[in-house]
Amino acid sequence: MKLRYRTVWISDTHLGSRSAQVKNLAYFLKQVRCKRLYLVGDIVDMHCLRHRWYWPVAHNEVVRRLLKIAKKGAEVIFIPGNHDAAARQYLFLEFGGLQFRHEAVHTTADGRKLLVTHGDQFDFVVQNAPWLAALGTWAYDLLVMANRYYNGLRWCFGLPYSSLSRTIKLKVKSACKVISNFEEMLAKDAHRRGLDGVVCGHIHMAEARLIDGIQYYNCGDWIESCTCVVEHMDGRI
Repeated sequence: MKLRYRTVWISDTHLGSRSAQVKNLAYFLKQVRCKRLYLVGDIVDMHCLRHRWYWPVAHNEVVRRLLKIAKKGAEVIFIPGNHDAAARQYLFLEFGGLQFRHEAVHTTADGRKLLVTHGDQFDFVVQNAPWLAALGTWAYDLLVMANRYYNGLRWCFGLPYSSLSRTIKLKVKSACKVISNFEEMLAKDAHRRGLDGVVCGHIHMAEARLIDGIQYYNCGDWIESCTCVVEHMDGRI
């Protein structure tokens, strides 16, 4: 069964990381049909690849499906994030049908204008303390690994899936404050530009909510949640 949308936004796939759920992503890309596909940053985890090369055949399958979507006529726009920032040197160029952009403004079928950006420029830690951001990434990767064993045990006892990282984010006050500030700053930037909303990634928290009249959408990730944002043919998000 094919999934037909006007637009699809995907972020934080982290190809090159052992945590990437590439089989689920490849399956989704095989089923989806759209006029425009936005890759909203951290598609390739160049941080991981610099430290230890990891690129099994399944990761090539995802790349092949992305190129196939472009070949079939969809507009594919790649907006690099902080983990694939090296790709920013190719801004405004096109390779294999993939257009490299710093950000974009998307107009929905019902006329709303949405800012599309990875969002790392609004992350104080990434911009001002890269060593702390690297430490956070390392801790998150460990947490994802621990989460696999944790949920393996839950499965044995017939319990549903539970995300350790999400639980910690929602219970640690400082983490909640950082996430809230991130969302509010993005909404304010969209408002300042006279736009109706924003679609972003970066914090691995799938979300759709209204912030002071601005519609905020976060794509989530393909590490744990396997989520994305889609626009239907009538403009519904």
